[in-house]
Amino acid sequence: MSKEQHPVLIIGGGLAGLSLALRLAERGVGVTILSKSELDEGSTRYAQGGIAAVLGDDDSYQSHIDDTLQAGGGLCNRRSVEFVVKQAPRAVEWLIERGVSFSRRGDSGDGGDEFHLTREGGHSHRRVLHAADATGEEVEVTLEQMVRGHDAIALLENHIAIDLITSKKHGGINANNNANDNNAGDNTCLGVYALDLKRKRIVALPCRHLVLATGGASKIYLYTSNPDTSTGDGIAMAWRAGCRVANMEFVQFHPTCLYHPQAKSFLISEAVRGEGGVLVHADGRRFMPAYDSRAELAPRDIVARAIDLEMKINGCDNVYLDLSHKPAAFIRKHFPTISARCMELGLDMTSEALPVVPAAHYTCGGVVTDLDGRTDIRNLYAVGETGYTGLHGANRLASNSLLECLVFAEACAARIAAELQRDAPDARMPALLNWDESQVTDPDERIVVSHNWDELRRCMWDYVGIVRTDKRLARAARRIALLQEEIREFYRHFRVSNDLIELRNLVLVAELTVRSALRRKESRGLHIMRDHPQPAAKAVETILIPGQDA
Repeated sequence: MSKEQHPVLIIGGGLAGLSLALRLAERGVGVTILSKSELDEGSTRYAQGGIAAVLGDDDSYQSHIDDTLQAGGGLCNRRSVEFVVKQAPRAVEWLIERGVSFSRRGDSGDGGDEFHLTREGGHSHRRVLHAADATGEEVEVTLEQMVRGHDAIALLENHIAIDLITSKKHGGINANNNANDNNAGDNTCLGVYALDLKRKRIVALPCRHLVLATGGASKIYLYTSNPDTSTGDGIAMAWRAGCRVANMEFVQFHPTCLYHPQAKSFLISEAVRGEGGVLVHADGRRFMPAYDSRAELAPRDIVARAIDLEMKINGCDNVYLDLSHKPAAFIRKHFPTISARCMELGLDMTSEALPVVPAAHYTCGGVVTDLDGRTDIRNLYAVGETGYTGLHGANRLASNSLLECLVFAEACAARIAAELQRDAPDARMPALLNWDESQVTDPDERIVVSHNWDELRRCMWDYVGIVRTDKRLARAARRIALLQEEIREFYRHFRVSNDLIELRNLVLVAELTVRSALRRKESRGLHIMRDHPQPAAKAVETILIPGQDA
């Protein structure tokens, strides 16, 4: 670990983890960030669109709240929505004060030094603050530099978390090292076991407070906009430790991922449609007005389903997103990253339409938390895409995700700092049991892991995609159960590796997703069922409880 053991351990180095670490460090709290790759390889870096916040005089909190509730299909928690929307301007101001450079109107030739606000699907106003078309990278790089230079923050890169260490799961250990001190039913997080990927050894990392900021789980699907790190680690570890999860069936598919053999996971930002991009077929026929009065500016679930249906009706592999009717200078100034990447691939978006397809993009469900990020386990928190507060409901409104990271990181930091102040003056780190590898050997057939990984993702894409049926979901459940048994057997007998840890987490998250989908006998938001095409009279969360929903 580091020379000094810090009281707070954050797993994940995206916007949620970095902003939380800085918020705590600014309060004088020592923090360690554990990242399974280099610090900048999470989903935040690839976020193109921006951060939604009420900043314009013609906008209002109520409008942003209404747009979020409408996109969420009746399943949003109004208290959570109001909390996030009203904290948004302050959260954005915090980023600006730390040097994040957002686009201004003068940058794009519109004149003026005010921030340039764009509009995305589902929003009734221009309220998306952005840094050209690379907002995530601008935010990630700026905060990463601050984190790397902060004396109160230690980094453990290239470490992948395996399992949480809790007082209930590890009998004689508790936060005070007193074997008989815990109340019945009480469960406290004490730390985590992690694999040091460079030294190839497993370490036990103690802490007084642990935060899961590991992002989502879109790598359960064959086609996704997410980086390879999005394997649902935090959700899986929390479930195994005893936390509830909610609404895992709601997986958002981004409508416009670039369709090109060399364009792995490359998104064409929602802002392209916000600035006038239209969806067409190869012959130029536009189709979105037939599906929704908002056309290309409808929420993502509507646009993704329309594209999926048009591809099936017409027997085509993709549709096209066309912004070429706009001046070339306008396109290059507004979308420098996208246009440059497309040019590298031989596509000129100033003169031609771009081939696009939907791809798994965002996990709307997650670990159940309160508005401070607290989970069902004492001293364990979840923030960002890992957590579930009810903000997104059945479908996330565009550009509310980075906002969610910022707002709940601040709330979580305030809660942890207050808890640490209340701790006894002599409170110390728990002593943890070492990882036991005495009963395992090196794997004899690594092909088993890679084969199961591929089979799982294809199964989810084929049977648990944009449009679902009871029969497809049941088939997926059976396939996943067989994969789980193989993976459990492999995990019991062989030393863990990065691929095995991620596969174990992915198959568990896939199971939770399918189980949740089978429970929801209706169509709502991102969950569309051919067998149950209408929404139920009452919108109810899908909450799974460990032990009761096994």
